[in-house]
Amino acid sequence: MPAWLTGIALLVAIPAISQEKKELTFDQIFTRPVNITEPLPAVRGWADKDHFIETRAGKALTVDVKTGQTADYTPPPATGRTVSVRGNDVYVQEPNGGAEIRLTSDSAIEKNATLSPDEKYVAFTRNNDLYAVEVATKKEIRYTTDGSDVIYNGWASWVYYEEILGRPSKYRAFWWSPDSRKLAFMRFDDSKVPVFPIYSEVGQHGFLENTRYPKAGDTNPEVKLAIVPVTGGNITWADFNSKDDQYFGQPFWTPDGSALWAQWMPREQNNLVIYAIDAQTGAKKPIYNETQKTWIDWFTDIYFLDNNKGFIIKSDKSGWDHLYLHNMDGSLKKQLTTGNWRVKAVLELNQQKQTVYFTARKEASTRYDLYKIGVNGGQPQRLTFGEFSHDVRLAPGGDHFITTYSNLTTPPRMALVNEKGKVVRELGNARGAAFDTYKMAPTELKTYKTRDGLELPITIMWPLNMEPGKKYPVLISIYGGPDAGTVYDVWKPSTLISQWYAKEGLIQVAIDNRAAGHLGKVGMNYIHRQLGKYEIEDYMDATRWLTSLPGVDAAKVGMTGGSFGGYMTCMALTYGADVFSYGMANFAVTDWALYDSHYTERFMDTPKDNPEGYKVTSVLTHAAKYKGLLRIVHGTMDDNVHLQNSIQLVNKFEDLGKHFELMLYPGERHGWGGAKGAHLRNETYRFIYANLLGKPLPAAFKGSN
Repeated sequence: MPAWLTGIALLVAIPAISQEKKELTFDQIFTRPVNITEPLPAVRGWADKDHFIETRAGKALTVDVKTGQTADYTPPPATGRTVSVRGNDVYVQEPNGGAEIRLTSDSAIEKNATLSPDEKYVAFTRNNDLYAVEVATKKEIRYTTDGSDVIYNGWASWVYYEEILGRPSKYRAFWWSPDSRKLAFMRFDDSKVPVFPIYSEVGQHGFLENTRYPKAGDTNPEVKLAIVPVTGGNITWADFNSKDDQYFGQPFWTPDGSALWAQWMPREQNNLVIYAIDAQTGAKKPIYNETQKTWIDWFTDIYFLDNNKGFIIKSDKSGWDHLYLHNMDGSLKKQLTTGNWRVKAVLELNQQKQTVYFTARKEASTRYDLYKIGVNGGQPQRLTFGEFSHDVRLAPGGDHFITTYSNLTTPPRMALVNEKGKVVRELGNARGAAFDTYKMAPTELKTYKTRDGLELPITIMWPLNMEPGKKYPVLISIYGGPDAGTVYDVWKPSTLISQWYAKEGLIQVAIDNRAAGHLGKVGMNYIHRQLGKYEIEDYMDATRWLTSLPGVDAAKVGMTGGSFGGYMTCMALTYGADVFSYGMANFAVTDWALYDSHYTERFMDTPKDNPEGYKVTSVLTHAAKYKGLLRIVHGTMDDNVHLQNSIQLVNKFEDLGKHFELMLYPGERHGWGGAKGAHLRNETYRFIYANLLGKPLPAAFKGSN
């Protein structure tokens, strides 16, 4: 280690790099990427509780957990039908290569075809109405008749798809009961939701794509929740007033199908109630009621115990995500986990063992481990090991699990572990001979302190061959949204391009702010009604600490990110203009009044209720402070973060006489690939070389001329 670095706490752990090792070449990184790690076993999952499935040389094998012996894997005979939509129509495939049955023949498109649990019916939407077909008779059942361009039955309104039901729903807003006798669905009325026009330049005249998109403070869709018998007939509407300003989350059927549990919140999103809806009358009965001073997130799952003995939920109402056991009437029976740490997910509720298996960030906020705890309580038992982050595949029943584990400096390894936490067998190690052949830039996980004394994580990849007395530029890659941290003690697989930048002399940094998840809901609560302010101040504090270190060029600090990360980058170059000098902001929000109602108001409340919060968190408010160089990048048909955001910032900068760069991608949405994706990558290389590295882009880069 050079003498000028001796004694710097940040760098003492960096190992000396052997001069015998080779540096990766351009071709080894970009043209013919070299594998610096070995592949781990291709484990596909579990065949049963005692055998996992592994693919070797294209062949699927079962591996015995006790002996390690392998056998050809033969998938169990298919016992169920499968459903698909081809062209416009619905098809059902009988099991084991049986007959294919065409169920519909219609010019309209059937969407989200979904088999009932007993596989006797297929439900779908057509022209925004809800239907089903009986497989045996091909009899079509129409449940609703009022679908239109603003009325959707079983098909989600945009804001519900994006923010509540989630993109994996593919707009599906109907749910089969476990006994296949009923369908629950949501009905959306978008008639009062404002229309946002998205312009396409295609053709001689172009065209407008009109979207019902509620921005912060706008009228939301009216929503009704319904239950209908599978055979059709009268629809039972849940006892809610659709005119109320409210939201409904994903509902859950009770295991016996007798009741639908509906998640409800007022528009303020600070009170979550689960109502049991009577399937016959629509009457509602409160089962669970949670209130917080800031906001509450929707439950994504409810874990029911057998024989109506209760249910388990995960809530952050204490300030940290923990598991709670309730009786079926909703009364709290026991808090299962507690402490200043976060449960991530329940992997299995084993009724026979009365044991819950779950992952959590307990040992360190930057790592994940597997634990188990009794349904009757007690102390959680850690089943994973070491100072690693673990990605776990749990066997059915929980007797064994396979973990892929690593940390920032240790390539992934894979092991078979039993329920007592004992390693039964090492299965693989990605650190092969090639890894030790090359010089790798040193990377560290450290912490920084905010101006109000919070301690948060930061990772730093240092240049490969740092020279004493020389200062190096910094590139910070950011997302920064609530509970969306990026700093973890885990091996980063996409190391090659990072190694190239390290070779070229770039310090590469990732920073997490107080709302990123490391401090639980306690940390997230800071940002209520001022989304972005604390976050950018945390990044400023981290960067000031970083630039106080020898070898760091405080005059050349860049930031880049997309979506919320684009917003953070814009804030960095305006609110934080005294710290950050360069930025590439991709499809950025620039004013929260321009983003959708549900997401924005969860953190900010409405513009009417919180005008000062919207003002202080708007990039436009701080545009006059801008003095570095910002590249604004946006797809012209972005239907999530509208181009309007960037256009308003461009307008403000122009009126202020500010110099900036603008890159538009015609026809592209919220992120893109293909030829335009390659173009964006090359333009990103150019920006980094010109402004941070201060040298020409190497001619070897494709498309550099």
